[in-house]
Amino acid sequence: MFRVLKRVSTISFNHHSTINASFLNRKIHSYQLANGFDPAVLPSMVRNFIEDSARLCEPDSIHICDGSESENKMMLNEMQASGTIVSLPKYDNCWLAKTNPADVARVESKTFICTEMKEDAVCIPKKGVTGMLGNWISPQDYEKAILDRFPGSMRGRKMYVVPFSMGPLGSKLSKIGIEITDSPYVVASMRIMTRMGSSVLDLIDDDFVRCLHSIGRPASGIIEMPSWICDPQRTIILHKADKNEIVSYGSAYGGNALLGKKCFALRIGSKIAQREGWLAEHMLILGITAPNGIKRYIAAAFPSACGKTNLAMMMPTLKGFKVECVGDDIAWMKFDKNGQLRAINPENGFFGVAPGTSYETNPNAMKTCLKDTIFTNVASTSDGGVYWEGLEDSIGTNISITDWHGKPWKRGVNNTTSAHPNSRFCAPAKNCPIMDSKWEDPEGVPISAILFGGRRPEGVPLVYEAYNWQHGVMIGSAMRSEATAAAEHKGKVIMHDPMAMRPFLGYNFGKYLQHWLNMEVAGCKMPKIFHVNWFLKGNDGKFLWPGYGENSRVLDWILKRIEGEECFDETSIGKVPCSNSIRLDGLKQEVDMKKLFKIDKEFWLKEVKEIQKFYEEQVGNDLPEAVKNELNGLKERVEQM
Repeated sequence: MFRVLKRVSTISFNHHSTINASFLNRKIHSYQLANGFDPAVLPSMVRNFIEDSARLCEPDSIHICDGSESENKMMLNEMQASGTIVSLPKYDNCWLAKTNPADVARVESKTFICTEMKEDAVCIPKKGVTGMLGNWISPQDYEKAILDRFPGSMRGRKMYVVPFSMGPLGSKLSKIGIEITDSPYVVASMRIMTRMGSSVLDLIDDDFVRCLHSIGRPASGIIEMPSWICDPQRTIILHKADKNEIVSYGSAYGGNALLGKKCFALRIGSKIAQREGWLAEHMLILGITAPNGIKRYIAAAFPSACGKTNLAMMMPTLKGFKVECVGDDIAWMKFDKNGQLRAINPENGFFGVAPGTSYETNPNAMKTCLKDTIFTNVASTSDGGVYWEGLEDSIGTNISITDWHGKPWKRGVNNTTSAHPNSRFCAPAKNCPIMDSKWEDPEGVPISAILFGGRRPEGVPLVYEAYNWQHGVMIGSAMRSEATAAAEHKGKVIMHDPMAMRPFLGYNFGKYLQHWLNMEVAGCKMPKIFHVNWFLKGNDGKFLWPGYGENSRVLDWILKRIEGEECFDETSIGKVPCSNSIRLDGLKQEVDMKKLFKIDKEFWLKEVKEIQKFYEEQVGNDLPEAVKNELNGLKERVEQM
């Protein structure tokens, strides 16, 4: 990937130079795989990538990961010895990491897409307006950013080579990557989040995604926190989508460092999907079986920390319904030869937001993370467990709490949260008690509906259905939500987050929307599109809808619509449930259905103006005509209310 020789300030990608075998054999950590692994039998393109990265980063040794249990124990021991993690004896093989406080979330402002032409990466915003649909970097600045940071960045450390598959091994919907990193935390997390190990090397070809990551070496030479080395002042995440390349420096956490996740599965994935005619989306996938035995699969796009995991692992309150989880964050979807849209979850684990997760809100997530899990930036308890906001009823008054900074913390005394708002659990999907039997089906599961939704405290009804595919694409493109702690945004401002993909676009958003529109072709069974909003609030600031398991009542109505039941009223914004079509039997609290489905003319006139402003200022001439027409149609219908 990076051919960087000393005193040569150029980088060439995907070169095919002669392999310096003695260099690699000298550097590769003395480690034999169970199958008698010999570095010499590495595929040539992998050896090229390792050699180039080693020349650039200058590690002391190289370790080719095999994904075995013994290797994982070695990683955990290394991290424990360095103070990166501590054991949680209350659970089975669970660990707690506490990061440098400067390295706690995705850094959207330092994340870039590299193309020759800027308009291929991002929409050109209106003059004087700051673009919010991705950041572009030129090839020249891309190379400079690498050369300013990576030379010698792994000196004194071990380089880990992590072969991984996004999606089931061997599936036609799956893709292969190699991540090179100097972080055992990343290795251990990638083992949970992907299908990682030596078996991947048998499937690799030259199209694999090359991922280079280093925790970095601060220019000052001062390591503030030896147990969590990072370089937050110079952190940068780079993508060359057309070359299947990802480069990440300076952060060891989350989507900045686990490069199979947002970087590969969404940014690079969305560009691959455009080229190959499918969709790579920020969506959960669930299967829901009705009392009549009919099972449907639904994909849903919500911004980070807006309840994807809770919905994916829902325990329905409606009797006779069963929800099973396929995935909680990312969906790769492609039409099969019969015109059926099928989806896989490319991940192998959950990297879930901890605060708010509890036995009351998501008991399945709690059961999932009690074994083989790495927690990050949550609080710890004196009995060897974890704690975060939402678990107040789960620990005794005699248990003391240490917050994510390592300081004593008491409920009702400290005015700070015990866990960071973006603290996480990284747990294997196989631990989830309601994983769908087909979650690893190489053919994928058939998708009947797509949901969009975010945190909207007012104006947007509980659920409504798009009139058609084009209308649904407009609804997704116009999605707005309160900002969350998953990135570096502050405050509860309402932000545009189209398709829940705003931070994860791998190419120009207008072209991305056109790709969505192009997915509708004759002979294909187009999923119905809905918008949901669990977060409406009353004048008292409390939620109007109980949410969680009660959301099964909304899914019940969606299932009726999938089956073609005429249980809706047409409104200016879309089809809403008609009277008594959402079941309220057995609901433990009274709900104001009028407020939940009120379509306020003044609110929606303002909403249309905000959407129009967003299109004009952020998307400009790249906005597809079909989306513009759908917005004009919405405006006309609202004006006639």
